[in-house]
Amino acid sequence: MLQRAVDRGTKSSVIGILVNFGLALTKCISGLAGHSFALVADGLESGADVLSGLVVLFGLKLAIKPPDADHPYGHGKAEPIAAIFLGVSLLGAAGTIIYESLHQIFTRHPLPKPYTLVVLAGVLIIKELMFRYVGHVGDSIASTAVRSDAWHHRSDAITSAFAFCGISIALVGGPGWEAADDWAALCAALVIIYNALKQTKPALWELTDSTPEDPNVEARVRAISASQTGVIGLDKCHARKMGLSYYVDLHIVVNGKLSVREGHQIAHTVETKVLNALPQVSEVLVHVEPEEELAIERATKNQQ
Repeated sequence: MLQRAVDRGTKSSVIGILVNFGLALTKCISGLAGHSFALVADGLESGADVLSGLVVLFGLKLAIKPPDADHPYGHGKAEPIAAIFLGVSLLGAAGTIIYESLHQIFTRHPLPKPYTLVVLAGVLIIKELMFRYVGHVGDSIASTAVRSDAWHHRSDAITSAFAFCGISIALVGGPGWEAADDWAALCAALVIIYNALKQTKPALWELTDSTPEDPNVEARVRAISASQTGVIGLDKCHARKMGLSYYVDLHIVVNGKLSVREGHQIAHTVETKVLNALPQVSEVLVHVEPEEELAIERATKNQQ
């Protein structure tokens, strides 16, 4: 299950790298020859996306490495770290575009060539299709890094859309409207910054072991556990995302008169049922609470 998810994420990343490499060359060459900085800026972002795709590949491969002496909980945190790197690279690309846009606005330069619009129209279609494909893969395997990679494609599509509008305005306006192309690149950079911050937040939450975005994981663990024979109730249930999988800490309540062996058997049954029903859960730590002691503990807390 986990390996299949990584394979799907790897495939989407490789396709994205190849597409971005081809588009980066096309846009930079066309932009330089066609006097369009917005198109060059678009090409620079595609070039950054090639590096980002390589980071996603590395993060996915590292995230599924089994636990070792230095990482007893596995290497799953590599996946959100890769997502944060992608967000930072987007911010870097946006910063470069802003700097160059402001420089170009106050520098006289020729009008963009009309054929740059044809290039941008093709890029816009390709990038939107890539966003939908990679985004679908990221959602299906619950990968923060792959989702962030998808938003790289969407950001590129947004940049292309702004560039298309800017070049169109410059061409229609004629001499004196050359800066419309550069203003378009500047506006696109602001949108890229927004998307970068939006995609970095979930990765930061995951690194700090916050509650998973998907509430169904905890809800299903509770439902499965509560239905097992011998489980009187549930005290606590905490889930945290570790790469492409989840780790669960669960407190079940049982009859306090049961033997240690009987309590252990119930806990083992709960663990097995949860792991079998939820392939995305890698580990379940079950703590057994005797009913009587739990009642005393709660009464003490209420008195305090």
